[in-house]
Amino acid sequence: MSFRSRFTWRTAVFGPGFRPVSRIVATTASSGAPAVAAPPTDVAVLVYHRFSNVCGADPMTVGVATFEAQLAHLRRLGYRFVPLRDVIGWLRGEPVALPSKAIALTIDEGHASIFDWARTVALRERVPITLFVYPSAIGEAPGALTWHQLRVLHKTGWFDVQSHAWWHPDLNAAHRPPSGAFREATRAQFAQAHARIAREIGNQVDLLAWPFGAFDGELGAAAREAGYVAGFTLEPSKIRRDTPLLTLPRFLMVEECTPAVLRRLLSKSDAAREEAARR
Repeated sequence: MSFRSRFTWRTAVFGPGFRPVSRIVATTASSGAPAVAAPPTDVAVLVYHRFSNVCGADPMTVGVATFEAQLAHLRRLGYRFVPLRDVIGWLRGEPVALPSKAIALTIDEGHASIFDWARTVALRERVPITLFVYPSAIGEAPGALTWHQLRVLHKTGWFDVQSHAWWHPDLNAAHRPPSGAFREATRAQFAQAHARIAREIGNQVDLLAWPFGAFDGELGAAAREAGYVAGFTLEPSKIRRDTPLLTLPRFLMVEECTPAVLRRLLSKSDAAREEAARR
């Protein structure tokens, strides 16, 4: 079972003509920007997949030095790391106090490198992370986390474990079977993942990362029936208070996302939103 994402990250995230770099020099993370009273108008969510102590393993595998540099740069830009659960509460109108430049981190698929490499950085830098896993792979697929490792991560208080469906199917409309049973099969995907994670980890499971970022109304209905309140795509933009809960965007993070590219990526999202508001 492959952990490679088929998402076309280069053009979607960086735009045409992007010239990659081979390596990022790690920087020391600051202690973080001071909290501010002003509520946010939007929130950025980042999504990672795999990690390594060697840079350049493949585009979707982020080196530890790269990861550390990205976190440090986000702090220099004034961002504060918040639990994804707080972002959902903010969207639902709950009394959640978020900093004006809030950002949340997620990691999809459940690769073992989360435990081997990302865990140390996240705990040292005190960064809350939400893991979206597909249970059919956990403890079964080569390179996957085990349920024991997920429980260890969850017990630190810094990792939340949520759903990426049962076995990460391609739910894009073009790949669906012409069968009236599709919705029931999809609902089973979501429900089985929900039940297994809740049983193994013992936490609240109501967040879903759409496999390959695919979403439409039919999928949304199936997810709601299975008990999910929010879903996350791979659309590279920030979340606003009026963003629908089932189509929450995230920025895909890759090895070639240097601090300069990261700053440009987040700024580009702000500029696009402002341009749309003027129309």
